[in-house]
Amino acid sequence: MTSLVTLRNVTKTYLRGKQKVEVLHGVDLEIAAGEFLALMGPSGSGKTTTLNLIAGLDQPTAGEVIVADKRIDKLSRGALADWRARHIGFIFQFYNLLPVLTAEANVEVPLLLTNLSRKERRQRVTTALELVGLVDRRKHKPGELSGGQQQRVAIARAFVSDPTLLVCDEPTGDLDRQNAEEIMNLLRALNRSQGKTIVMVTHDPKAAEYASRELHLDKGKLAKEEVRHVA
Repeated sequence: MTSLVTLRNVTKTYLRGKQKVEVLHGVDLEIAAGEFLALMGPSGSGKTTTLNLIAGLDQPTAGEVIVADKRIDKLSRGALADWRARHIGFIFQFYNLLPVLTAEANVEVPLLLTNLSRKERRQRVTTALELVGLVDRRKHKPGELSGGQQQRVAIARAFVSDPTLLVCDEPTGDLDRQNAEEIMNLLRALNRSQGKTIVMVTHDPKAAEYASRELHLDKGKLAKEEVRHVA
């Protein structure tokens, strides 16, 4: 399979006061196009830092980050923001929906930066809400939706612009078990039926079971790996 994401000898160091803290130590990673990868590890292991580097939210101290044949670690801040808007769909633990907007208006937000007509934007929003099973709640605001429904809206917003890569940071962390299972089934369906490449950080072993590959980070280095052969 074609490699969509490549990390080569990636190191990330932060300054805490005057002290340098190296969070990632020479990480090498390949993620294939169409893969569903779960990144696991204890707090402070570097998994969220790795996700942020892949998504272009942060840049490495050393090493290369290549996504869709682009050296994103070499991009300027402005170019990186433009690249993220075109290539990355974000799904967060706490949804990050705008409370004053309806579900459909929240989903439409990423499309407002495109050249699509209003009619085209509406068509895409409807398709996205249909895929997450919420077209009948399109006029509801976040406060009128359950946690699981809000996360479905967030997922629709993440893929409405047809991103190259979906990145998920603890997408089930604020949900009960039933809603968590529904969200993970939805993400797996997007991966399988839509061919979306997904990279997910999670503490939840049950959520990780939905991924086709599971990687563990420990103290800034990749540890064990588990590959699932899915039909």
